[in-house]
Parts: sequence; structure tokens; C-alpha cells
Amino acid sequence: MDPLDRLIVALDYPSRAEAMAFVDRLDGTVRWLKVGLELYLAEGRPMVEALRERGFEVFLDLKLHDIPNTVAGAVRSAGACGAALLTLHAAGGPAMLAAAAEAASKLASPPRLLAVTVLTSMDAAQLRAIGIEAEAREHVVRLGEMAVAAGVNGLVCSPEEIIPLRSSSAQDARLVVPGIRPAGAVKDDQSRIATAGDAIRYGADMLVVGRPITRASDPAAAAAALIEEVRAAQTA
Repeated sequence: MDPLDRLIVALDYPSRAEAMAFVDRLDGTVRWLKVGLELYLAEGRPMVEALRERGFEVFLDLKLHDIPNTVAGAVRSAGACGAALLTLHAAGGPAMLAAAAEAASKLASPPRLLAVTVLTSMDAAQLRAIGIEAEAREHVVRLGEMAVAAGVNGLVCSPEEIIPLRSSSAQDARLVVPGIRPAGAVKDDQSRIATAGDAIRYGADMLVVGRPITRASDPAAAAAALIEEVRAAQTA
């Protein structure tokens, strides 16, 4: 893959004005942007369309999780805005995932569906609190294999689960990986992290990066440095 297609910058802003002001500071260094719940609930479909008009590919990170019929309808609605990637929770189960995949398959230009396995903010204690005794890696592989069997051939996982997934029946899924931090950077609220270079070497397809770029004094330079790290890792 072109290194430019491996980096997704998260637009974690509360308004279109702030998001677009940040986009201007990127100065054409990136191709992919993520619109999450905060920004989408504030600005809706016009936000995605505005980014598409400026030539960006959009990862719409809504993490859909509801009954199958509702999620299928949400996939159809989200697909109409031009997003290239769309998330839903694998924990919704095989019926929900299959309904989403079927709905996407009937769209003229469907987004690629990504099943979110275990949030990168969750560690063993957080998993036990919701009744999951398995280690995160084991649970991620279980959810990933279920999602792929249901027809969703894209997954979101932390860097720690890339290698186990590549050794599972979900090995051919597109892996989109958050929890990316430059060496020596603070974790923020992420628990399972890695550098961009390590994640690519483990087998990640795409990386999602927010605060290390959005909070940088020079976001364009920070993004360019990560892209070069990706380029070096994939040619090593």
C-alpha cells in the first residue's frame, strides 16, 4: 500500500470550524481523515461531504451497535454520505454483523465495514468488569473470527492483537489499528499501544492517529514524520 493510504488522522473536534482549521494546518500531507461520534453528532453528513469535496477519504467511526435491522438501516444511511470506511461493534453479534454486510453489499458505493473488537482503552481489569475473563488477545481473536465469518472483512484492533489475528482464520481481514504513539510519547487514555513502525511490521494495514498529530505544534510535520516511519517499516 502507498504509505499515504496507511495513515488516518482523527478529527477529534467538537465543530466543523475547528476541524477545518486543523485540516488547513495539515497542508496536504495526508489523504485519510477520521470523523468520530463527537464531530458527526455535531455536524452530521455535511461534515463528511465537505471533507470529500476537498479530496479526502473519510473513515466514519460511528461504532454502530443495535439490533440487526436498525444497524442495517444505519449502514444504508451512512453509505450515502461517501465515507470509505465505517465501524460497527463486533460485540453486536453475528446476526447484526451479517445484516450490516448484506446492507452494504446492496449499495452502489458501499463503505468498507470494520468490526471494532476491543477498545484500545480497555485492559484486563476493564474486561473483567463487563464479565469477560479472557485476555484481550483471546477475546479480540474470537470476535475477529466471528466478524469475518459473518461477512465483515475488516477489523479494528490494538497493536497487541495484530500478530494473533494474522495467525487466525481472520488473517486476511483489513486491520485498522488505533493506539499508535511515537516512541516516548504519553499513553493518554490508551492501554494497548505501539509505534507506527512496529504496528506496520506486525501486519497492520492502516493506522489511526489523533493526539500525537492534532496536539503537535506542527501537525503537518508530525504527520509527515509518521508517514516516513510507515514507509521505512514497510520497506525494511
